[in-house]
Amino acid sequence: MSEGSKPSELDWQHLGSRYEDAGLMLFEKRIDKLRNPRNDKVFERLVLESVDWVNVVALDANGRSLMIRQYRFGVGYTTLETPGGMVDPGEDSGTAAARELLEETGYTSEHWQYLGAVEPNPAFHNHLCHHWLAKDVVLSKEQDLGDGEAIAIEFMTQAQVRDAVVSGELKHALALSALARVFPIWPMPFVQIENPSSDVPTSQVQADAEPS
Repeated sequence: MSEGSKPSELDWQHLGSRYEDAGLMLFEKRIDKLRNPRNDKVFERLVLESVDWVNVVALDANGRSLMIRQYRFGVGYTTLETPGGMVDPGEDSGTAAARELLEETGYTSEHWQYLGAVEPNPAFHNHLCHHWLAKDVVLSKEQDLGDGEAIAIEFMTQAQVRDAVVSGELKHALALSALARVFPIWPMPFVQIENPSSDVPTSQVQADAEPS
């Protein structure tokens, strides 16, 4: 059970687990046997185990956000997001956040604030993503990227971040979650300019969102 969670009458009874070699680079495949509290039926459910993740909202002295762009294999295109990565064995999330910021961007900070954690996908992921705020970042060295990384960095004003959210350019869920804890990143009610997955015309969505 994750830190901060409370027992519930909806909790399924854990009856056992087994691990299967799935050849996954970042996850371990675990199959849990569980009993449904509603009907006592037993089911097997997939869990992908991982170490915790971190991402960083990094602001310079002018309040601009240090953003990164990198190709993401799942979606098949380059995304706009905040720096971040995985917590290495023996690290706490704050140490990992500072290390990832330095490795991916070359920037460091002496002013850190913990912003809390979220569950990236609790349906079958067991880990958390910890959000950190780094203020007054300064360039300390060149990027230290692994052979499997290609990352570009850029600074964006708050207005530019909001524009990227509204346009759909910035839609990385964990980046949005972290940024929203530091400054307002979308207008309310939120209406994205483009809605390619909907059959409802954008103009109609905007009309429905406008108060009468």
